[in-house]
Amino acid sequence: MADKEEMGASLFSKTVDIMENDPLAEIFALNMGDFVSEYLISKELADKIGQSAKNKTEKLKSQLKELISIYSLDNTLCVLGFDSQDEYVVYNSIAKTLTQILDVDACHIYLTKEFTKGLPFDNKFLGLVGSSVDFDEDIYSKKLGYSENDKSIVVEAFNALESVQVKDVSKIDYIPKYELKEYDVKSLAVVPMHNNAYVVGVIVIENYKEKMIKRAYIELLETIARLFGTSMHLQKSVEHAEKLISEDGIYPEELQQMRAELTALIGDLGTHQQAFVEKLAKAVDEKGQYKVSHSQNTAELSKKLCKQLQLNEKTTDLVYYAGLLQNIGKITLPEALFTNKGKLSKDEWERLQNHPNVGVNLLMNINFLSEVIPYIHYHKERWDGGGEPEGLKGNSIPFGSRIIAVADAYTAMTSDRSYRKALSKDDALDIMKEESGIKWDPAVVEALFKIVK
Repeated sequence: MADKEEMGASLFSKTVDIMENDPLAEIFALNMGDFVSEYLISKELADKIGQSAKNKTEKLKSQLKELISIYSLDNTLCVLGFDSQDEYVVYNSIAKTLTQILDVDACHIYLTKEFTKGLPFDNKFLGLVGSSVDFDEDIYSKKLGYSENDKSIVVEAFNALESVQVKDVSKIDYIPKYELKEYDVKSLAVVPMHNNAYVVGVIVIENYKEKMIKRAYIELLETIARLFGTSMHLQKSVEHAEKLISEDGIYPEELQQMRAELTALIGDLGTHQQAFVEKLAKAVDEKGQYKVSHSQNTAELSKKLCKQLQLNEKTTDLVYYAGLLQNIGKITLPEALFTNKGKLSKDEWERLQNHPNVGVNLLMNINFLSEVIPYIHYHKERWDGGGEPEGLKGNSIPFGSRIIAVADAYTAMTSDRSYRKALSKDDALDIMKEESGIKWDPAVVEALFKIVK
């Protein structure tokens, strides 16, 4: 009986919930408007309802404009809408950056037909848009890609929406592409670029020797792939929303649906952005041979210092992110550089010393992290002006940088490294106190003592 009541009397009550207590809008959506207007509603009331619907439509369009504005401010990846082959070359840069970050030999990026407009891929449903391999001629003239019926690990991973890593490619369906030098490939990983069921392409990572990619690097690559998928889905939705806003006669329900979709996607993008920062920091620690989560510990201590110093929530968040990423430059350096327990060569030393600048350049291309750049760029400055990169002194050094410098130094001293054991808390604090006012801001050091003592 309960089921029967739920199926019968609930039709109208459910529509009330769906339409946010606006049942008349739902009645019209069910094509009952003519009947109601003709037999039950006066012309005056019908005009009033019509005006209400118009106001609701305009309000929804205004909300969509606001959502598009929010998205535009936080846009991380502008990788759609290319009209020429020259513009698609940005994917070659992304592929080359990924080979450095992941410490692999090659990277190739494939997108679906929906996202490769302007490029000729004939009947292929996945087209190569970017590669770390240098070509003697135009990459796009080769029309490299995959057809839906190709027996390949790349197609399988795309269809299954699951990452795949293979140590020995001789044991799988794998037809190497001569143009991509894949005849040298011994091991690979394939990661679909998607957010939930919306898939936009795949990233293929290759090594010329049998080598399993570290889990931290795979997790970072999966996060980047989700960031790609979500950003590209969101850009498509924004294009659709802008079209709806410009059109007349749009039903409010259609605008409501688009509003919900944009809100969810923007929320997902924020989640993936935070995950990207955290996974990137974890990969930095992995490459830097830290036995603990140095970046995470530095960020957590930085946050505690901010609270002790009574900084506002936004500044605290920015310092936290900067703390996670203060060693970001290390991600583009070869892992062998950090496993070397002997004396570094002059070239190796210079590459290691300059790593913050490499990281800043990387972050400048990630819009949502732009505000943390000064904190990272200047965190190697010294209170007495003897630091790098510009020799800033005292309060001229950004406060966030001074906080990170203290947190980074204390965390590093109290952590085991491949070449030394950790110092005790008291020994580390003695060093911090001794160099307070020389290397570090005395106020921040004082806050550190209150936290860890």
